[in-house]
Amino acid sequence: MELLGLASPVWMFIFFCASVDGYPSGKIREACTSMIPCHGSSPQLLPEHTITVNATEFKPRDNIEVHLSGPDFEGFFIQARDTEHLDSPAIGSFMLVDRRLSQLLTCGHTKNSAVSHTSKAKKKHIKVYWIAPADAPERVQFLATVVKKYRTFWVKIPGPIVSQPNAPSPTPPLHTTSRAISTSHSVSYLSKPFNTSGCGSVKFCIRNPSNCDPESASCFFLSFQQEKSSVFIEMSGPSEGYLAFALSHDQWMGGDDAYLCINEDHHVHVSTAYLKGRSPPVLNSENALEDVSWRLVDGVLQCSFRRSIRLPAYKGRFNLDASYYIFLADGEASEGGLIYKHRHQPLITNGIYNVTGLPQDIGGSRSPQLIKAHGALMFVAWITTVSIGVIVARFFKPVWSHSFLFGKEMWFQVHRILMLTTVMLTSISSVLPFIYRGGWSQQAGFHPYLGCTVMALTIIQPLMAGFRPSRHAPRRQLFNWFHWSTGTTARILAVVTMFLGMDLPALDLPDPWDTYTMIGFVAWHVGIDVLLEIHSYCLVRKVEVIEDDRVQILQSLTSAEAEGRLFKQIVLTIYVCGNIVFLIAFLSAISQI
Repeated sequence: MELLGLASPVWMFIFFCASVDGYPSGKIREACTSMIPCHGSSPQLLPEHTITVNATEFKPRDNIEVHLSGPDFEGFFIQARDTEHLDSPAIGSFMLVDRRLSQLLTCGHTKNSAVSHTSKAKKKHIKVYWIAPADAPERVQFLATVVKKYRTFWVKIPGPIVSQPNAPSPTPPLHTTSRAISTSHSVSYLSKPFNTSGCGSVKFCIRNPSNCDPESASCFFLSFQQEKSSVFIEMSGPSEGYLAFALSHDQWMGGDDAYLCINEDHHVHVSTAYLKGRSPPVLNSENALEDVSWRLVDGVLQCSFRRSIRLPAYKGRFNLDASYYIFLADGEASEGGLIYKHRHQPLITNGIYNVTGLPQDIGGSRSPQLIKAHGALMFVAWITTVSIGVIVARFFKPVWSHSFLFGKEMWFQVHRILMLTTVMLTSISSVLPFIYRGGWSQQAGFHPYLGCTVMALTIIQPLMAGFRPSRHAPRRQLFNWFHWSTGTTARILAVVTMFLGMDLPALDLPDPWDTYTMIGFVAWHVGIDVLLEIHSYCLVRKVEVIEDDRVQILQSLTSAEAEGRLFKQIVLTIYVCGNIVFLIAFLSAISQI
């Protein structure tokens, strides 16, 4: 049984380490200039893959569809370069079509100027969009490096050449979606950052973190101040791409009135938009905003503007004298002003508010309350009650065998109470995401599948324990193995599920803090388990080397038991305190998002 107990922490540690391993990531910035993979062999000469485009001419900020196709390949690297200087840095930026197969890289000083693979999974075709920069040369050629296998690859496969018209046209207006942005009102530059003066007294303010200063590089800030028949709005936050807020009738994206401040080449464009479902926002060609100003300093984007409380002439604009949920989001934007989905869960107010009503100074949450409760209950169950219950059952039978609680041995009662508490907490917690989503989530990856598996195993364990054979029954050994293997599988899957859940948008704990802290907990648990196993082994060896004198053996056993009892109780106390520290750390992080 010593090997049985030791196997649990060892397998948990091995499974955890294996789960974080993966395929090559495709983040090959070292090859930006040469486009040569460091695979220790020479490239092939005759390419098997081709690059095609949907246009032969372009103007600044145009989008050109680029295809890479051919026999199965594992990796790729695509750039656009000046035809006259193919050794020069990459030109323009790319936009992805399928983020599962491709990812953006920054080569040199140009953001998103290259595209590469995300894994070495086989692929036959890649489609991306190239966005021509404002200062593009007259002729641009596409180049690609393709890796068929590790030592079989082609470098700088020449693609089509696209050219600007002979008579260059003036720079067209910014394009972010199929509609262009136009601003009929003047735009000015903010001379100083926003402040919180008047928040709660004359301005309605939203801040995240609570009570933060908009001059801070980590503060998201949104304020509304009514001035007669209009509202003056300020928005600020750390973003190199865009900031946006939306007014919504519910806490779900779709059918909302949105306002965006988009950074394009260190100039900020402000526009209204309409959110339709989970699709990218459709920017309005007619802008209902006045007194637009902006500021971009040290990675903090700030913009302000004014709009009328009621805009009956503008379709999709909500009246500002009604109550709404308020969203605040940030994300990346490309050179052409194209915006990408926010990387983090938007900040959402906990209730509906009228921004022209009583001024308030509130916060918000980037995680819904039900999801916070789900995470908190799971951490309580699988960091404290399960872990302590397993340690007690494994190592405290001899220590508490003569102590009784409610008519049963103390170790058994403590173990049973902790495990039943785990079943209760896990059952309640598992229901909360379904209540929040109103059904199954297709956006959460493997997390819900593993979570339901853990829930099933958690229910099976106490049911199995109810049919436990007597201590000396022939089937008791078989029961012990099934009971141990089911519990150990549930604990391993629970740890993996928590790792996956911590980085989901709905509960996006600080990264990489969450990963390191969970690794610390796994190492802490495995370390304590191994320490107690070694201690138990040493006690057994200590008794075995004693001479055959029966009295001496009994005296030594009594002494060894007392020694072991004290040591295990000290270790259990330290272990419980350590688990509580980890639990407080996670609960504190959840409360702050």
